Amino acid sequence: MCDHGALKIGLQIPSFTWAGGPARIGADLAAIARAADGAGFDSIGVMDHLFQIRAFGPPQREMLEAYTTLAFLAAHTSRVKLLTMVTGVTYRHPGILAKSVTTLDVLSGGRAWLGIGAAWNEQEHLGLGVPFPPLAERFERLEETIQICLRMWSEDGASQPFEGRHYRLERPLNSPQSLTRPHPPLLIGGGGERKTLRLVARYADACNLFPGPQVAHKLDVLKRHCEAEGRDYAEIEKTCLFTLDPGEKGANIGKLIGRLRWLASMGVETVMGAVPGVERLEPLETIGREVIPAVADLRPR
Repeated sequence: MCDHGALKIGLQIPSFTWAGGPARIGADLAAIARAADGAGFDSIGVMDHLFQIRAFGPPQREMLEAYTTLAFLAAHTSRVKLLTMVTGVTYRHPGILAKSVTTLDVLSGGRAWLGIGAAWNEQEHLGLGVPFPPLAERFERLEETIQICLRMWSEDGASQPFEGRHYRLERPLNSPQSLTRPHPPLLIGGGGERKTLRLVARYADACNLFPGPQVAHKLDVLKRHCEAEGRDYAEIEKTCLFTLDPGEKGANIGKLIGRLRWLASMGVETVMGAVPGVERLEPLETIGREVIPAVADLRPR
């Protein structure tokens, strides 16, 4: 399901505030998608947020709904994987989420992933009237949602009702079924050592961590959870968020490659990076020409 080999580079698009304004977002995004697809990026991810988050600007800045955006990206690409980094479990009923990811997988020719997490941004929940339960309940809902999606992607899912603490599905029918079998790969975001990484070991095909010296420790914790769950640690793809900044005229390329080598040395297999100035396309072309080939021989430990 996951290709564990050379270090892979994915594009994360966290902001849509570009010089042309809302009238140009569609054309700009299509151009970015085509450029990333052609440059050799492994995947394109978008955040699943309703307001812009504080790391990228004030709430009122432009933010697109994630699955509509991924469907648009599918139409303008032919090979990259497509995913949210990551869906907040509170935003969609699990059955609808499974249908959304399945639809993306079918229409993209089998390129969808499900990226999911426990959600955190209370401001946008309150702003748009989305219930925001306590953290413990959000984790309960996260596990049930994962179970429901896997049930709906199974061959006999519709014949087995789901009865959980928070969700009840009488007939979890999913037609058409996903092209990716047995199901679109499941990525769980977050580095919480007691709950999140345990869920990764139990269910996920990939984890997603924040970059830094703590990555090696988090992966050691994940390895211990895998041992407890009877799971092969090597089956789980280790991904990390990052900033891919080649600099003006490639001034930062050497430093960037060094940082990618450092992440790979800790066991990271895929780096999902936001690219400053992505709307200019030139940084994507530089990464495709000078960075992706330079790290293609890296084999994360």
